[in-house]
Amino acid sequence: MAIRIDNVGIAVRDLEATIAFFTDLGLTVLGRDTVSGDWTDTAVGLDGNHARIAMLETPDGNARLELFEYIHPEAIETAPTLPNEIGMHRVAFAVDDIDEALAIAARHGCFPLRGVAQYQDVYRLTYVRGPSGILVMFAQDLRDG
Repeated sequence: MAIRIDNVGIAVRDLEATIAFFTDLGLTVLGRDTVSGDWTDTAVGLDGNHARIAMLETPDGNARLELFEYIHPEAIETAPTLPNEIGMHRVAFAVDDIDEALAIAARHGCFPLRGVAQYQDVYRLTYVRGPSGILVMFAQDLRDG
């Protein structure tokens, strides 16, 4: 059986703000829709499922994010995920310039949890709290050029 990751789905509080954050980082919106009906109830496992969605793709075409903002049932606010909590953890991006990525994130009010770390002479990396509390990791490979 062949298997590959198709996308990572993230429920967000504000679809437009989250799209703006990720497109400023370089992702492209592949499509948008509003979905509801029996098929979505079955697929997602929620009665009356109704959501606005957007599919985004990285510039290399190798990864996709599906963002969804619930219209019904009402979205449930939760405390932002901490790095040591069990469950869905973070979205990680390899970037060629971590300082540029952080400048873009800052324009959206998103800043490192603690700062930028360096792992040996291999990586500079950081976690940023993105829109809707999403943990986003930026990693710059120092061996690339």
